Amino acid sequence: MSRAKPAMRMKTNREAIDRLLAPDEPSVTLQLLEQAALALGRKLKVELA
Repeated sequence: MSRAKPAMRMKTNREAIDRLLAPDEPSVTLQLLEQAALALGRKLKVELA
């Protein structure tokens, strides 16, 4: 799957997808993670222990 298709489903750009998938990128936000989860038909759950 190209990165353009998930970007379109997440209503964001390809650069945001690149950041999301980069293992050393610290600027991934909870909002971006939530958009990714929703685009996959899932919910984002954050738990602090």
